[in-house]
Amino acid sequence: MIRSMTAFGSARVESEHGSLGIELRTVNNRYLDVSLRLPEELRFAEGAIRELLGQSVARGKVDVRVSYAKTQEARADAMDPDRLAQIAQQLLQARKLIPDLRAPRLTDILSGSGTAENGAMDPQTWAPMCQQACSQALIELQAAREREGQRLAAMMLECAADISRIVDQVQADLPAIQAEHKEKINARLRDALMAASPEGFASIGGAELSARISQESTLFSLRIDVAEELSRLRSHIAELNHILQDQDAGGHAKTRKGSAGKRLDFLFQEMNREANTLGSKAAALSVTRAAIDLKLLIEQMREQAQNLE
Repeated sequence: MIRSMTAFGSARVESEHGSLGIELRTVNNRYLDVSLRLPEELRFAEGAIRELLGQSVARGKVDVRVSYAKTQEARADAMDPDRLAQIAQQLLQARKLIPDLRAPRLTDILSGSGTAENGAMDPQTWAPMCQQACSQALIELQAAREREGQRLAAMMLECAADISRIVDQVQADLPAIQAEHKEKINARLRDALMAASPEGFASIGGAELSARISQESTLFSLRIDVAEELSRLRSHIAELNHILQDQDAGGHAKTRKGSAGKRLDFLFQEMNREANTLGSKAAALSVTRAAIDLKLLIEQMREQAQNLE
C-alpha cells in the first residue's frame, strides 16, 4: 500500500485510574526518526511505544506526545493527611540546611512527582493503557497516511499519462522528422560535392564519395535514433504504474518489499536520464520541447514521491 509520510493520529484511553492521551505526528524523513515526549512518570512505557511504532512505520520523522490525568479518587490518595504531614516534616528538615528552599507546588504533590512511593504511577495499570492508546492512534495515523498516499499516487499517475502522450506524439512525429532530416542531408551532400567538384559528380573519386556519405550517414544515425530512449521511457512508465497501482485484481494490497518512495526516486532518476538524452539527440524543435516537458513532469513526480514512505 502506498503511504504518505505526512499524517496525524491521536487516541485517548479511559479507566478507573484516569485517562491517557497520545498524539502522533509524522513528516518526511529519509529514515525512521522517533521523537518521544513522555512524562517522567510514564517513562517505563517508552520501550513498548517505540516497539509499536517500529512495527507500523518504516520511514519518517515521528513526534509522539503522551499526557495523562488521574481520577479524583487517585488524587485523593495523594492528599492523604499523613502523607502531607510527612512532606511538611521533610520540608522543615531540608530548610535547616537550605533556609530559602521553596515549598512544593500543589500540582507536584497531586502528581506524586518526587514524593513518596504511594504517589508513583503503577506500571501494571498505566503501561497497558499506553500500549492501547498508541495502537489506536497508529490505526488512525496509518489510515490518514494511506489516504494521502493514494492522493499523491493519483497525481503521479496523471503525470505518467501525460508522459505517455508525449512519448506517443514523438514516436508518431519521427517518420516526418526523419524524412525532413534526410532531405537536409541530401541537400548538404549535394552542396559539399559541388563545392569539391564544380565540374560534376563524375569527376569525384569513389573513395572520397564514400567517405563523405559515411560521415553524413553517421551524423544522421546519431542525431535521429531516439527509438531506444522512447522504448526505455515506456518501460519506466509501466514500472511506475506497477508501483503506484499497488493492488491485485481483487483490489487487495500486494505484499511488496522495500520502500516505494526510494524505488520511485531511483526510477525518476532513470527517466530523467532518458529525457536528457532525448533532448540532446533532438533533430527538430518539437522533440526539444517534448524533452523539456518530460523533464518538468518527471520533476513534479519526484517532488511528490519525496512524501511517500
